[in-house]
Amino acid sequence: MGIHQRFWLVILIAAPLAVIAAELPIAKPGCPDKCGNVSIPYPFGTREGCYYDHNFYISCNDTYGLPLAFIQNSTINVTNITPEGRMHIMKLIAHDCYDELGRPIYDYDNNPTFQLDSNGSYTISDTENKFVAVGCDTYAYIEGFQGDKSYTAGCITKCDSVDYVTNHACSGIGCCQTSIAKGTDYFSVSVTSYTNHTRVWKFNPCSYGFVVEESKFDFTSNNLRDLQNVSKLPMVLDWSIRDVNHACGKSIKANACQGNSSCIPIDKNRYRCKCLEGFEGNPYLPSGCKDINECLDPNINDCKGMICTNTIGSYTCSCSKGYHRVEISGKEVCVANKQYDWKRILIPIGIGGLALLLVVGTWLSWGYNKWKLIKLRQKFFMQNGGLMLQQQLSNHEGSAKTTKIFTAEELEKATNNFDESRIIGQGGYGMVYKGTLRDGRIVAIKKSHIIDQSQNEQFINEVVILSQINHRNVVKLLGCCLETEVPLLVYEFITNGTLHHHIHNKIKASSLTWEIRLRIAAETAGVLSYLHSAASTPIIHRDIKSTNILLDDSYTAKVSDFGTSRLIPQDQVGLSTVVQGTIGYLDPEYLHTSQLTEKSDVYSFGVVLLELLTGEKVLSFDRVEEERNLSMYFFSAIKDNCLGKILDGSIVNEANTKQLNEVANLAKRCLSVKGEERPTMKEVAMELEGLRRMTKHPWVNDAWDPKEVEYLLGETSDKSGHDFDVSGSMSIISNNFPDQVELAIRNGR
Repeated sequence: MGIHQRFWLVILIAAPLAVIAAELPIAKPGCPDKCGNVSIPYPFGTREGCYYDHNFYISCNDTYGLPLAFIQNSTINVTNITPEGRMHIMKLIAHDCYDELGRPIYDYDNNPTFQLDSNGSYTISDTENKFVAVGCDTYAYIEGFQGDKSYTAGCITKCDSVDYVTNHACSGIGCCQTSIAKGTDYFSVSVTSYTNHTRVWKFNPCSYGFVVEESKFDFTSNNLRDLQNVSKLPMVLDWSIRDVNHACGKSIKANACQGNSSCIPIDKNRYRCKCLEGFEGNPYLPSGCKDINECLDPNINDCKGMICTNTIGSYTCSCSKGYHRVEISGKEVCVANKQYDWKRILIPIGIGGLALLLVVGTWLSWGYNKWKLIKLRQKFFMQNGGLMLQQQLSNHEGSAKTTKIFTAEELEKATNNFDESRIIGQGGYGMVYKGTLRDGRIVAIKKSHIIDQSQNEQFINEVVILSQINHRNVVKLLGCCLETEVPLLVYEFITNGTLHHHIHNKIKASSLTWEIRLRIAAETAGVLSYLHSAASTPIIHRDIKSTNILLDDSYTAKVSDFGTSRLIPQDQVGLSTVVQGTIGYLDPEYLHTSQLTEKSDVYSFGVVLLELLTGEKVLSFDRVEEERNLSMYFFSAIKDNCLGKILDGSIVNEANTKQLNEVANLAKRCLSVKGEERPTMKEVAMELEGLRRMTKHPWVNDAWDPKEVEYLLGETSDKSGHDFDVSGSMSIISNNFPDQVELAIRNGR
């Protein structure tokens, strides 16, 4: 066949397909299907009667020259809508810009938000977007909401020179990024700087924070300056139909899926529609899904050399008269009837032989894959330092008895192959799964993200040390698994959730009496004192926060998550490290010097004390900007002599006012900007244990003796050998509490 003949054959095949495509409507009859260059498929529409409900109204504004599409009556510009449930939009960037002298420039939006009154029809795509911070003097965070649940995540990026920046990699220097939580339907972005960009102004006058479509943003060093000229970047939304009664079921209003389509549930109240196999078009329109004529496209049908006949939703293959279908080497072909007699015997034999080869091949393939899996697990075991860990555990007899090295197969069975339904927690360092071991024990399995292989020796050392810790208020490490790409840690399962969940849930917070809160504080302080002072090698936890303090059924505190902890050699006071931690709990001295010390844990513990005292969130946009951080809110209340107003009302009436004084004063000392002015965790633990003694024995004289507490705890007082004063540094002044008292702080003795 000549070139021209083949050309016309392609045209003859393609022409009917083009006609079919042109006949497929996307909008309701009589309704516009375009706004400028953006297609508007139903259930969306640009005027009343053309959309499914108001959530899918698209306003088409032609005041900009070329008509532009916007969601409802908002300013959110739509650039593309796909029937598969994606909407591409343009979204504002948060800017925080300064002039050469460090004075702020107010020509930019510093707090863009995404919010639609859509009853959950739109969510931010967690698979297509990332939250990104750009700058060399930048601190950016996003507060997102999943319905009525909120979360906060953030990025810190600091660099002294543009020479350190790596192009095409948002890896933490000049640019850092984090994932968007699934189901987020509202967010607010805030961005600020530490030194008003005075040190980096020549190449980076602004800080930037934004949610962006990951595939459309490629970071380079030019962004450090050029992004100040960009107001919006692309972002992707997921859209779906919402039915509050039942997704994909018959309710007051039947679901929106039309003929020859199926309903795909997203969750119990939301769904999307899809044309059935063999159909194409818009599944939301009556008769919108049209039958595909597979016979017109040889890439769809497999009737090679046979006659193709289209059917509704499918097709059939047949032979011409005088021929019949025969399967040879797994393929059906047409052969002349006269050939049938002598092949009648050979064909079954051939088919039997092929079936035998297929069975043998399948078995060999299974065996080879099993062998490869075993070798891969052996490779990971050696790569993750398995032999070294076994040797270390054998050198510590107690550790070898209590710490088990699990196989990957055991933990896969325990978690149903790490099914998403087993996830009970997640963070920047990995996922935590709930699992059930063969012996019936329920455990928590931490699966970290990929780590640097150079950290394996440190990881092994940490496992050995944690396996030796036998403290009733530390989540017990049961063992680990080294047969996977990254090591897995297996912990005891704590039943009652996190302290954060109990404090910030109004119903659960009412069960946290002052006695329980004081006990939780004392138990947590006791753990940190043990890690700092009693462990064979001192350990700095590095991420103390209310979400890392678990509670059992009796509200006993269990400190968890040693993923970022650091071992401090006996001859050193601290370590110089890359700054890591959680915004709001992070020690400001550590943030600015990168010097990690035991006093960094003291600062974080002070913030937890504030949560127990106030019931307030560590970061809250409901407070004025200067007081969004709980520590600043606390010190502002002290300065204004109205600390009583911010205490949790559920504990004010029941708590001993002297105890409230002492705990608030202790929190104040823990939150000193200078680490040297903070108490040690041993001192903090002793003070809290003394206050608990007052709760248990209210008849005890107020002038309790710290030396007696010291004797009961079996600890010495402070490192200098002198007793420290834990009394009387605060006073009660009437007029704000329900029982007419107000808490105010004055200078300690």
